[in-house]
Amino acid sequence: MSSESQPGSSAGACSPEEWQLRCDLAALYRLAGRFGMSDLIYTHISARLPGDDDAFLINPFGVLFKAITASSLVKIDQAGRIVDPAMASVRVNPAGFNIHSAVHMARHELTCVIHSHTSAGMAVSAQKQGLLPITQHAMMFYEQIAFHDYESFATQEDERVRIARDLGDKDIMILRNHGMLVGGRSIGEAFHTAYHLERACEAQIMALSGGAALNFPPEEVARATARRMAGMSQEHFAFFWKSCVRLLSTDDGDYRS
Repeated sequence: MSSESQPGSSAGACSPEEWQLRCDLAALYRLAGRFGMSDLIYTHISARLPGDDDAFLINPFGVLFKAITASSLVKIDQAGRIVDPAMASVRVNPAGFNIHSAVHMARHELTCVIHSHTSAGMAVSAQKQGLLPITQHAMMFYEQIAFHDYESFATQEDERVRIARDLGDKDIMILRNHGMLVGGRSIGEAFHTAYHLERACEAQIMALSGGAALNFPPEEVARATARRMAGMSQEHFAFFWKSCVRLLSTDDGDYRS
């Protein structure tokens, strides 16, 4: 993805690295919306900015995923406070970053965090057994998913400690009775995981609704599939990401603006 001329906003003075991250994150928002992973204005995707300042990019509250642009993304600190004076008039949802900050603070290597409330994801989150290893997509994450019990709306700062504890060294967490949480070492990896996880959840709900007996492959097969997934390189995720970005149209304006 090429870095276009930077707009005359708070993003105008940012580094080339930050601008590229902004473009990639805006593209991720558009793709998430395209594949049904938004919940109107109530979910978020965040990305850690390069450097040691614990600064992040997130969407302005109230802007739909399909309308996100690189320059509209807001720079915040680990408490969800706006740190860019030029964006002081923009509204963000600090409570929306509570879950994200728990992951970012505990796992610095996870530069991108996606939280979703999809119908299939919420349905699986309500099922006690979680994601069943009944499809290839699901087996990609076999024994690689953490769980966090529901505590009502995730607005209490002290819940971050419990989210980080429950996540441990996993990159995926089912927020019980709530939805899904995915972290990635790159935007491409995060979307690769979120996309395949969502398809696995959809397939599970469809399979269970069919009423027929389910076929469970042997555990060693499920584990082998998960190992193959864990062995995928960042080069592969970059290749996947480049292909996905080509799906975006400019019907809602250029996300790189």
